[in-house]
Amino acid sequence: MRAYTSRLLGQDPSLVLHGGGNTSVKGGLADVFGETRRVLFVKGSGWDLKSIGAAGFAPTDLNYLLRLAELEKLSDSEMMRQLRLATLDPAAPNPSVEAILHALIPHRYVDHTHADAVVTLSNSPGGEGILRELYGDEVLVLPYIMPGFILARQVAAATRGADWSALRGIVLLQHGIFSFHEDAEGSYEAMIELVSRAETELLRRARKHGTAKFQGTPTADSGTDHGTPTSLPLQLSRLRKAAGEIHGTPMLARLDASPEARAFAQLEDCGELIRRGPLTPDHSLHAKPFGAVFDEDPLPGLREFEQEYLRYFHDHADEHHRYLDAAPRYGIWRGNGMVYLALNCKRLEIVADISAHTIRAIRLAEAIGGWRALPREKLFEVEYWELEQAKLAKARSAPELQGRITLVTGAASGIGRATVEELRSRGASVIALDIREMEGLDSPEVLCLRCDVTDSDAVQSVLNEGVLHFGGLDILVSNAGNFPSSASLADMTDEAWEQSMQLNLGSHMKVLRACLPLLENGFDPAVVFVASKNVPAPGPGAAAYSAAKAGLTQLARVAALEAGPLGIRVNVVHPNAVYDTGIWTEEVLGERARRYDMDVEQYKTSNLLGLEVSSRDVAASIAVLAGAAFSRTTGAQIPVDGGNERVV
Repeated sequence: MRAYTSRLLGQDPSLVLHGGGNTSVKGGLADVFGETRRVLFVKGSGWDLKSIGAAGFAPTDLNYLLRLAELEKLSDSEMMRQLRLATLDPAAPNPSVEAILHALIPHRYVDHTHADAVVTLSNSPGGEGILRELYGDEVLVLPYIMPGFILARQVAAATRGADWSALRGIVLLQHGIFSFHEDAEGSYEAMIELVSRAETELLRRARKHGTAKFQGTPTADSGTDHGTPTSLPLQLSRLRKAAGEIHGTPMLARLDASPEARAFAQLEDCGELIRRGPLTPDHSLHAKPFGAVFDEDPLPGLREFEQEYLRYFHDHADEHHRYLDAAPRYGIWRGNGMVYLALNCKRLEIVADISAHTIRAIRLAEAIGGWRALPREKLFEVEYWELEQAKLAKARSAPELQGRITLVTGAASGIGRATVEELRSRGASVIALDIREMEGLDSPEVLCLRCDVTDSDAVQSVLNEGVLHFGGLDILVSNAGNFPSSASLADMTDEAWEQSMQLNLGSHMKVLRACLPLLENGFDPAVVFVASKNVPAPGPGAAAYSAAKAGLTQLARVAALEAGPLGIRVNVVHPNAVYDTGIWTEEVLGERARRYDMDVEQYKTSNLLGLEVSSRDVAASIAVLAGAAFSRTTGAQIPVDGGNERVV
């Protein structure tokens, strides 16, 4: 029941956003000696209420927690060590940083959320008074204080001698709200009723005193043409490259041009509002304590943010603080919408969600008197919290291609699909193109777009869409192609010849041409063309395919010459005998085997190593060729064929 009602809360983003909030239940456990111990089952660190199960709750010794609460002083690092010592299952997660506070509340079930409406009211002028009037004696309203031991001490002092039977909740200004009860349903319903009351009051006040900041929506002809190939996508790629250089690693970037984001970006004072601070201080851990402001050319705004963040750090840091990066995580692009930046897709989604909730809260708070986030010194305390600084020392190394953005053509099956999956497994974000549906590939890390790559306009359109979604382009895997039915030159039709040239050669030039300006703004940009063994060793009956792939290889050689001075590597892989691809139907495979007087199994392993070559084998070679291991290689042609004696 504890896990169930926790998930109910976690599935509402206006209550709990990306790991925020925590819940607990008090009970008992029998130890190996048959003695029953009082236990607090509290949400474990790193678990999300949206999906938490029983395993996500850390069983901790309740009596031990209550004794900790009696201490005069306890650093947060020592508190976490003590919480670990109080945990009764060595396999359990670390208890929530607010475990002691949960222990102090003398009700069996305790729920804590960062409800948007409650925090928005408290972030407005007179917000504390509004909340006190709204809740009366049912809810204790306390000033903001850092989470952890000092917060637990504050609540203990404020509730000393309190009549807990008369209290339904506790509001922590600029932080969130607690509810509690002796059963799960009662605590859940108290949370919903108290938050609903705040939502109703907030909307009532906003409508009564509403301004354009609350009511406004973009006009039909406002904003910028997001389909212009050389404007927003190219500018966003430059912004993303510059932000990644500030951070020290590649980053992703996304333009949010939704009506809400564009309406906010058209407010006259949007730049000042976005700098005031986040909805709740814990958001600074994900999205920095304030946003950037970008004008038509976004780069000056990026530099201004960098300098402002540097001043913010020096104003509040001491010798114990380890400097983080100065790249923004979100910003206003005037007239266009919101821009989000992050190291990977998961973090990008978190920043996007936090920003969406924040700008809505800002507009509501402005409508009722003004947006008043916590002062920056309080935000700094959270962003540079000793517990967060400790996590940096334990941070795991990132996947090889984290933050890198790849375009893969012919992604629906075979080598293309395997390449999408391989690049994703190495941390890359992938724009996957194919003329067919790409079932099972779509995910936060993969954007599947249908496209006829022989159509230049279609290529440019989907490329723009992909860049606005991920921020740029670092790697192009030009793979789309087909293997025509075998035909001698004497029997070759014009249609078969032209179709092969159009797809197996012409489409690659069109895709490369569209990608080159973006690759110039990429991190270690690389192009990998998927050609064929038929280039160095053609076979009879495959003239249309072999000639097109030979032309593709020559295109790649010229591209290496032209793109090398721009820092773009261009290489080629020559697969052969890859039988789990779409071009190798049973009919084609049987036909080719008969041409060489072999059965199908002999034909599949007719290489020097006597091994089959799979799509995954080729994909692994492509990923390595596009990665750091080949950072000094361009113009190369790599066989992935098990060893072909005609090539060797």
